[in-house]
Amino acid sequence: MKLTIERQSLIKALGHVQSVVERRNTIPILSNVLLSADGGGLTFSATDLDMEIVDETEAQVSGQGQITAPAHTLYEIVRKLPEGAQVELKYLGEDPRLSVQAGRSRFNLPVLPAGDFPVMSNDGLSSRLTLEAKDLIRLIDKTRFAISTEETRYYLNGLYVHTVMEEGVAKLRAVATDGHRLALAEMPAPEGALGLPGVIIPRKTIQEARRLLEDAGEVVDLQISQAKVRLEFGRAALTSKVIDGSFPDYVRVIPRDNPKVVIVDNDLFAQAVDRVATISAEKSRSVKLAIESGRMTLTVRNMEAGQGVEELEVDYDGEPFEIGFNARYLLDVCGQIQGETAEMRFADPSSPTLVLDPADPGVRYVLMPLRV
Repeated sequence: MKLTIERQSLIKALGHVQSVVERRNTIPILSNVLLSADGGGLTFSATDLDMEIVDETEAQVSGQGQITAPAHTLYEIVRKLPEGAQVELKYLGEDPRLSVQAGRSRFNLPVLPAGDFPVMSNDGLSSRLTLEAKDLIRLIDKTRFAISTEETRYYLNGLYVHTVMEEGVAKLRAVATDGHRLALAEMPAPEGALGLPGVIIPRKTIQEARRLLEDAGEVVDLQISQAKVRLEFGRAALTSKVIDGSFPDYVRVIPRDNPKVVIVDNDLFAQAVDRVATISAEKSRSVKLAIESGRMTLTVRNMEAGQGVEELEVDYDGEPFEIGFNARYLLDVCGQIQGETAEMRFADPSSPTLVLDPADPGVRYVLMPLRV
C-alpha cells in the first residue's frame, strides 16, 4: 500500500472515525483503524464491536492495499503536522510497520493484519428514510440531555426513536428519560417512516452521530432494523447495534391536564435558578418555587452555606402553591427552550410538571418534583 494525501483531508476523516476507539482495549486490534487504499481513494474504518464508523476521502494511490494502525497515535501525529502538508502513507510488507512521512517528519507505526479487523455487517437494514440533517440535529439536541447514565436500567441508556400516529398525522419521535425527567421531540414523519420498528439508540452512538452531523451535508439517510441502525452522512457512515430492551410506556407519565399554567421569561428564570443554586447542597441541588398571582419566589436553604432567595414576575393568576425541583434539571430544560418564554403546567407538589416551549410546539419536557 502506498499513497499520498493532503493533511486536512486525512485529519478530517481520521477525526470522524478515531473517536469510536476506546483508549483502553483488551483486544489489541480494536485500538487500530483499518486503512483501505484503492483506485477511488482511502477508506478508514474503526469499531468498538457495538458501533462502526467508516469514512472515505480522496488520495493519490500508487499502490493498493489494506492494513491497520494505532488510531489515536496516527491521529495525533497528523494533527501536529503543519497545515497544507502532503502526507505519504506506505506499507510495503518487507517492513512490518506503517511509514508516515510529511516533509522532514518520518514515523513508523506498528501494524496488525487487516484480515483480523472485525467488520460489522449490514444484514437486515432494508428500510431507508431520508431526513434533513437540521431535523435530526434538532431531535438529538432537544432530548439527549435526559438520557440515563445508570447502567442498572440499561434500556434507558439511549434515545428511543419511533413513529406514532396522532390525530391522523404520522410523526417521527425521539424520547429520552432517566426516571427523574423526560424529554420528547417530534417532527412530521418522512416518507417510509410508518411501520419502522421503534429502537433505542445507545448514548455513545447518539454522541458520535451528533458529531458527524457537524460535517454532514443537507440530508442524512437513516436505516433501521430490530437489531441495528445505520446513518449515512455523505461519504461517512455509522452503523450501530441498538439496545436490546423495551422502552417504558412513557406516554403514561406525560401530564394531560395540569391546570396551573405559569408563563415565565426563560432567560431570567434560568439566571435566577443558577444564582440561588450556588448555595444548594450538591447532592440534591433542590430549589423551592413559591408561586402566587403575578410572582414566583425561588428559595434555596443550606444548613452550612445559608439561604438564597430570588423573585421573578410571572404570568399566573391562580391559587398560591409551592413545589421543589432539582436545579440542574431546571437549567437543562431552560437550555432547550427556543423562545423568550417557557410555559410550565403544574398539578400539585407531588405530581409531574409539564414544560412547553411556545416557540416549538414539537417538544415536551416532564420534570418530577422534589420534596422541599
